[in-house]
Amino acid sequence: MNNHYDYIISGAGCAGLSLLQRILLQPALSSKKILVIDEKPKIINDRTWCFWEKENGLFEDIVHHSYDEIAFASNFFSNRIPLNNYRYKMIQGIDFYNAVMQYAKGFANVEFKYEKVKKLTTENQLAIVETENNTYKANYIFNSILFPGTINTSSNKTYFLLQHFKGWVIETPNAQFNPSVATLMDFTVAQKEGTTFMYTMPTSTTTALVEYTLFTKDLLQPIEYENALKKYIEEDLKISNYTIQHEEFGIIPMTNHPFPLHEGRVVNLGIAGGQAKGSSGYAFQFIQKRTKKIVANLISKNHPFYNQSFSDKKFRFFDSVLLQVLHDKKMNGDEIFADIFKKNAIKTVLRFLDNESNLLEDLKIMSSVPMKIFLPAALKQIFK
Repeated sequence: MNNHYDYIISGAGCAGLSLLQRILLQPALSSKKILVIDEKPKIINDRTWCFWEKENGLFEDIVHHSYDEIAFASNFFSNRIPLNNYRYKMIQGIDFYNAVMQYAKGFANVEFKYEKVKKLTTENQLAIVETENNTYKANYIFNSILFPGTINTSSNKTYFLLQHFKGWVIETPNAQFNPSVATLMDFTVAQKEGTTFMYTMPTSTTTALVEYTLFTKDLLQPIEYENALKKYIEEDLKISNYTIQHEEFGIIPMTNHPFPLHEGRVVNLGIAGGQAKGSSGYAFQFIQKRTKKIVANLISKNHPFYNQSFSDKKFRFFDSVLLQVLHDKKMNGDEIFADIFKKNAIKTVLRFLDNESNLLEDLKIMSSVPMKIFLPAALKQIFK
């Protein structure tokens, strides 16, 4: 058995399959011998990815629904906000998996194996994957598996919160929703656990994803998520007659942990590569930017490596400051986000959250929040 490949993709989730799709679309790379390895096939709808963008993206054909307006609600500020040139888009996990896997079937040089990855190393200019049963070698491994112990949650330089959420896709017998408006954040729910909001994504007048989301140090008991969803649907959305069509649960680390972009010939992607934004948890578009850069380097330089830019470091600093304020409970998240959305144009907010804002836009965002709270937090980060 020839266990040597040009590239091994370790983890067949959003990051790994996004990279695979981009590689196969490039004639200069599409004939490379590629192994995609994960513990089990992606055959269930286990994720929903939402993001905003101006143009049509790589996965436009599988966008499940999109919105030209969002709603923001809190006890400090509420508004419906047109997105102007942006669209807020939803992709279902199963549609994404099926689309990439179907495309990859047209390439005899791509293999899929389902084994649990135990260890990744670099030795003698080769990257090595050890599974429970086999060893595979490649010129480069692209890894999106977040191994236990990767994040040091006890370091005094690292802030660590969990973004955890329970979502129901509900269907009603009568029209209840406006499918052109996505409720991005509704902070009018109880904040006793920490930063807490509801997220509602209608896909028709009778169907919507309703999600209960928290930024806290600890998870809740399963029944607490369900009770919160029931209460919100019945009391806030005023819906008493509905059926649950689908459920999903997720956990995203919100941290300023310095995830390495690569270790030897192992290149990190997704959460393992720091592509989940520390202050918001959004990851889909950051994964697309990362995989696009990697593919460009493979073509032009014959390697996937690049260093963090000044802009990357700047936004990591901003994320660290916000995480510190939330972690130390200096200010509630609902009030922070209300200030940001109230005092800035939506274009500025979205560019800032996308790590694309310029200095003037950064200053506008920073001036939106209380300096007496955020300036000491910023100084603390600088002198750490």
